[in-house]
Amino acid sequence: MAALRVARGLFRSCRGVQSVDYDARALFLGARRPVCTSSSDDSADGVRKAQFADAEVQEILTRITGLDLERVFKPIKRELKPPKYKLMTDAQLEEAVLRAREQAGKLLKMPLVVPERQPIDDVLAEDTILEGMDTAKHVFTDITFSTPHRERFIVVREPSGMLRKATWEERDRLIQVYFPKEGRKLTAPPIFNEENLKVMFRQDRHEEVLNHCLVQFEPDSADFKKVHTLAFEHLEQEAKYEVLRSTRFFGPLVWYLVTRRRVDGLLTDMLQRDRLQDALSLVRLFNLVHPQSDCALQAVQQQATGLDLLKIFADCESQKSGFIKLALQTYEHSGTDIVLTAPQSKPGISAQHLQTTHGELGIPDYRSF
Repeated sequence: MAALRVARGLFRSCRGVQSVDYDARALFLGARRPVCTSSSDDSADGVRKAQFADAEVQEILTRITGLDLERVFKPIKRELKPPKYKLMTDAQLEEAVLRAREQAGKLLKMPLVVPERQPIDDVLAEDTILEGMDTAKHVFTDITFSTPHRERFIVVREPSGMLRKATWEERDRLIQVYFPKEGRKLTAPPIFNEENLKVMFRQDRHEEVLNHCLVQFEPDSADFKKVHTLAFEHLEQEAKYEVLRSTRFFGPLVWYLVTRRRVDGLLTDMLQRDRLQDALSLVRLFNLVHPQSDCALQAVQQQATGLDLLKIFADCESQKSGFIKLALQTYEHSGTDIVLTAPQSKPGISAQHLQTTHGELGIPDYRSF
């Protein structure tokens, strides 16, 4: 029944899901004015830190995100229409579920995490002879259809006679006027007011807010960063990481916490839910992002794997080392085998693979530590 429900959800839901993709070349290579003027690839001592776009980082984040087909293809509010039923053989059902998994992988593609763009404050000319000739600003926009938006030349003539380049906010608004993007408004909807965001977050509607944010803002804009920061901070404070699990925003949430060295809450949540493999992947990611940390150096020196990796993290980095060590003792006594495996390229398609079951190992609530 679970497989049939997922297959039916695929046909019903795929057309209603908006997929927002951004051209990385436009953000990093295509702009005449760089998005970011400094690089954080290397630390002060020359050791390269892992970046969000690295293949190894993406593989770890994808693995931690998980794949719950019923979560990915959950019902979407829309106009009611008569349901459609299809009779399928077992082979057709297996093929439909396989297509659902492929489609789910596309829908779980993580949005870009890029540095915030630098302000534009370039003044091109000061023509005092034009001062006072008008009370309104005049905007001149290159509307050549084939020009990438990041390379589009937009300037503003101020009433004072000053000619300057348009700010990022002005550029976004004018580009939306001439090249409207479906779902995007000229001004940000009220949902992005901080008070309204708090209401949405209290209702655990983080995914809905972040989906709207993907459409409304550019991924390197200050508003985009602000909304994501507020959402991730609320999830961290309330320890509601499961709200975004098996969504395309779980990877950015993990990256946000790892880069700020605040993974204790997520790590203990994973152990409490018997997600030991995810916990190991999280520590591995932490060591990649912070290669000069005590945890990473100790892990390399001892060639640590499995539970030993978590023990080193508990000793060197964790603020909740008591819970982690107690949880690890529980795993050791249970005789659990720890093997890190890469995600399967062709996962099974039986109903048993559509749900994840976790054994009860008696791990205590981390809030008591």
